[in-house]
Amino acid sequence: MSVDNSGQNRGFPGILGNLTMSASTASLPGSGAYQGFGTPATPATPLRDNGGRPAKWVKVLDQTRCIGCHACTTACKSENQVPVGVSRTYVKSVDVGYFPQVRRAFQVTRCNQCENPPCVTACPTSAMHQRLDGIVDFDKSICIGCKACMAACPYDAIFINPEDHSAEKCNFCAQRLDIGLEPACVVVCPVEAILVGDMNDANSKVAKIINRQPVSVRRPEKETHPKMFYKGAHQATLDPLAATAPGGDTYSFAQKPQGSHIVNAGHPVAGHHNSSAQAVIAYEVGHSSPWDWRVSLYTWTKGISAGAYLVPLALVLFGFMKWTNPLFSIVSPLLALIFLGITGILLIADLKHPSRFYMIFTRPQWKSWLVRGGFIIGVYGAIMTLQLIAGILKIPAMEKILAFPGVPLAVMTEIYTAYLFAQAKARDLWQNPLLPPHLFAQAIFLGAAAFSLIDYNPAAQMALLWIVAVAGIVHLLFVLGESSITHPTAHAHLANYQMTRGKFKSFFWAGIVLVLISIFSPVLGIFGPILWLIGLLAHEHAYVQAAQSVPLA
Repeated sequence: MSVDNSGQNRGFPGILGNLTMSASTASLPGSGAYQGFGTPATPATPLRDNGGRPAKWVKVLDQTRCIGCHACTTACKSENQVPVGVSRTYVKSVDVGYFPQVRRAFQVTRCNQCENPPCVTACPTSAMHQRLDGIVDFDKSICIGCKACMAACPYDAIFINPEDHSAEKCNFCAQRLDIGLEPACVVVCPVEAILVGDMNDANSKVAKIINRQPVSVRRPEKETHPKMFYKGAHQATLDPLAATAPGGDTYSFAQKPQGSHIVNAGHPVAGHHNSSAQAVIAYEVGHSSPWDWRVSLYTWTKGISAGAYLVPLALVLFGFMKWTNPLFSIVSPLLALIFLGITGILLIADLKHPSRFYMIFTRPQWKSWLVRGGFIIGVYGAIMTLQLIAGILKIPAMEKILAFPGVPLAVMTEIYTAYLFAQAKARDLWQNPLLPPHLFAQAIFLGAAAFSLIDYNPAAQMALLWIVAVAGIVHLLFVLGESSITHPTAHAHLANYQMTRGKFKSFFWAGIVLVLISIFSPVLGIFGPILWLIGLLAHEHAYVQAAQSVPLA
């Protein structure tokens, strides 16, 4: 279908029409003002302003105009071939007030195109990258599907495409901007609620609004410096915990997504929302937690691998064993390698593109702790392999030399996860300065528990049982401090609630009880370490999953 308003044939950019328009039929972003449907573009260079500086693309979402028609969602899906079930952009709806004084507030929700994007920092292969003009774009051909970008995004704007299994999000329709076209959502909006332009162009409409009128951004405390500005948005839509989740299994005109991995919008506890007015989610799309039980288990297996070397080495240094004892020279590195191998299998199995795992090593993005951790684990595995060879060949001098790199590598193998979790800026529960020492203590205690199950020198075994007993006390003190102290953000508070009293309370309290019993390991014998190992695994699952159970959008 086409229309002709001025003697030129133009593709009609309606919801049901073809959204791919020629450069001569769309308005240019940064040209100074929105020009409407089918208005010829004014000549301009899309990536430069008049001063020669690189463009700084920003969007203004005028929620005082938005009517919640979802035209932007449909246009985005058509332009970018977005499959059913996922969305690059959508319109969140919140009902605010008490009957009969009720209004419905809308929020156009999408990637915030951060100036300081945590998804780019977390991505191990630079699949998520920031262009010179500030647009955060993605390259599906090198995405390994690790979901680190999803864990890092404070706005829950990234998803895994169910068809190609790669990370995807709004990218400002960069393919259109590059040829002088406005994004599809801008073109189809019937009320001009979505504006795009160059912030470096002082005469652009977006620059005038941002510089002269009250605008808001989402979650400014995350210091990502979003380039998505909201005009007239209601606080109940901007704050993901400002509205209550609706009861039942439906929204106003859609079913609520179901599943153990689904994180539905709104505060899950009635009456605990952050808004002074009554606010209930009317419509949202489904979101899911990025990392499942495999990541919970990986933190446990990795701890055993690190402790399996550190604890026997400590027994040797304190005189309980000799360097030539097979338990240190053979069993210790072998056990470390076995659990390190299980850790690697879990990490690769959690990838959506497991066959691309090698890209972590062939095209590393060094700011990512997935990359740093991968290299740490790799070098630690090499040292343990050499330790095993030295033990088999009975070369104690070589074992002593290998202990110098072996100790720091074992420690870093365990505690790098704390920095990986901290890089997930969306998960406030993980922003915990006590996590590195807690993980280090867990590695020691896991190693002690594993080796106490082996029947050898009675004196050494009793020493290990006492270590397990002390381990239970230390771990419980860490947990008490982390879970009982006042949390600095509402997101951390809700995650802690989900861990201790909500969705994951059964795992949490099972872990507490089992670890508490393990304190009596010197009396219980090998049953104590078994309870400690199971109890810590339950706690790790509750901790890892609860942090991801808080709605972010």
